[in-house]
Amino acid sequence: MKDTMAGFTKTILVSIIMAATLAGCASRDRSVGLAPNIEVAALSQLPAPSGVTPYTVGKQEQLEITVADAESMSGTYLTDSEGYISFPLVGDLFVAGKTPNQTAKMIADRLRGEYIVNPQVRVRPTSMIAPSISIGGEVTNPGTYPAATSQTLLRAVNNAGGLAEYAKVDDVLLIRTVDNKRYIGVYNIEAIQRGNYEDPIIFPGDVVTVGDSVGRRNLENILQFIPLLSTSAILIDRTFN
Repeated sequence: MKDTMAGFTKTILVSIIMAATLAGCASRDRSVGLAPNIEVAALSQLPAPSGVTPYTVGKQEQLEITVADAESMSGTYLTDSEGYISFPLVGDLFVAGKTPNQTAKMIADRLRGEYIVNPQVRVRPTSMIAPSISIGGEVTNPGTYPAATSQTLLRAVNNAGGLAEYAKVDDVLLIRTVDNKRYIGVYNIEAIQRGNYEDPIIFPGDVVTVGDSVGRRNLENILQFIPLLSTSAILIDRTFN
């Protein structure tokens, strides 16, 4: 009976290991760029953004507006849900999507002549959001991080606490939009760490995703089952004897 149970246990272990191996092979064969609207680019690196995107006023955002020598007009204004502000003397102004300088010029043009000879207007957002990058997947602390401290792919991963336990080092994606076209770079972070490849520069708005190693995850699950199977075989053998 003992030999029978040992053989049964061995059979179960072999089956689990084979299943994990197949899953691991499937994960290694994972492809990218299969969508019909995606094509593999003949590029050695991702293109850099064409220029720095200027800050623009948003909806339901606070603006500090100062008009020189007109304290009654100066103050904090809140854009509404459609992007308008209501400004003294000139009425409602649509400012969403405009830069602070463009907004200041709009107000000055409306005030000039009829109300103020040469209006000097300054517009400043009360809380500007710093440029950032997003990093997710198999890192210790996924989230959004300041672009100023994540200037390369390796720095971004380190800022997110480094690779998590089941990170797939050769399945690190860097997604970037340039001129309304999305580019996806696939990198081997371990090769970059070892200096075999250049550490790519990343820019505000980039998205980094670290893949999951299914094979390693399955292997750990198998190792958890082995003591249970051995203990079960011994208990069953003792019961029948």
